[in-house]
Amino acid sequence: MQTAAPPADEVFEPAPVGSVALNYAEETPHEYQLLDIAVNVFEVELHASESEQFGEWIFSEIRENEAHYLPYLMKETLLRSNQWGAVRVLPENDPSVDLQVKAKVKASNGKRILVHIEAIDSTGRVWLDQEYLDLASEDDFPDRVRITPGQPFDPEEFVEPFQDIYNAISNSLVKFRSALTEQELVDLKRVSEMIYARDLAPESFDDNLRQDSSNLLTVVSLPAKDDPMLKRVEDMQTRHHLFIDTVDEYYRSLYEQMRPSYAVWRKYSFDQINEDTKAAKEQYDFQNYGQSGSYLTLTQRYDRYRWSKIFELEYREISAGFNNEVGPAILELNKSVHGLSGTMEEQYIQWKRILRQLFSLEAEIPN
Repeated sequence: MQTAAPPADEVFEPAPVGSVALNYAEETPHEYQLLDIAVNVFEVELHASESEQFGEWIFSEIRENEAHYLPYLMKETLLRSNQWGAVRVLPENDPSVDLQVKAKVKASNGKRILVHIEAIDSTGRVWLDQEYLDLASEDDFPDRVRITPGQPFDPEEFVEPFQDIYNAISNSLVKFRSALTEQELVDLKRVSEMIYARDLAPESFDDNLRQDSSNLLTVVSLPAKDDPMLKRVEDMQTRHHLFIDTVDEYYRSLYEQMRPSYAVWRKYSFDQINEDTKAAKEQYDFQNYGQSGSYLTLTQRYDRYRWSKIFELEYREISAGFNNEVGPAILELNKSVHGLSGTMEEQYIQWKRILRQLFSLEAEIPN
């Protein structure tokens, strides 16, 4: 028996992750398991309904700000698990790490968050390629979110309302790693080393890597440990790690500055969605006028509608205020790092170009 095809615009979402405990390593894993991870700045997906309801500029800015804020939550969760090596937030793919984690935010407000996660290691092996959904309840938010001089924001008291989704993603990565053999993880780190060397000097290291029958990169030969070219690569990698540590520190600073105002905005978003839902349920039914109830009921419905509109205006002001609060932090993020200029993404590209040029110049200098 054939079933009718679903409508073309029907969207299927994953089940909510629910309550998820973070898989924490009581003892530090083996060295070969301590992979270095880059969490890329998130992509965002804007929805017309948000732009139409609250103004395109408000929500496009909020989404852009979230793209820098949410990856740091992911990074903090990965570090807290005690399962990995260095974890950094970076503006784009980095050739020096073992595992790249990317995300697209498909929906995000005070009530729910839906993200598509893609995690690919340096060999090209896909660890994750799936969506995660988390829903918030009243219990996920602190009792108060209004911040005053007398009641400043306390990061120690604040618990991320959607922490379960980051725990679930971290646990998925740990689960995938546990399915790999020790040799596969050792080989993965070797591939990472050669990818970075090839990125600096493709003419010298391109022959060290090949794709196997599964289209995964593998090392076919390793330079001798005392190879002078490899020594230069290691020196350059040390400099590069200092730079990307600085970049990551900028994202940490941005995260800390955004956190209080973002917490307020999300709580207001949660309340506003609840008010919209209540108002919709209590709308007057004109087809059943005679059964609509007393004058008091009608008055209560009208008051609910009027209050929801007032709340909506306040919510829009909070949203605009959030963008104004975060604006200076974004500008600070995009200030020059080590003499570079432009956005953080542009500075990162400049830095990689400078390293390649520097490596080429040093290679020409006789020892």
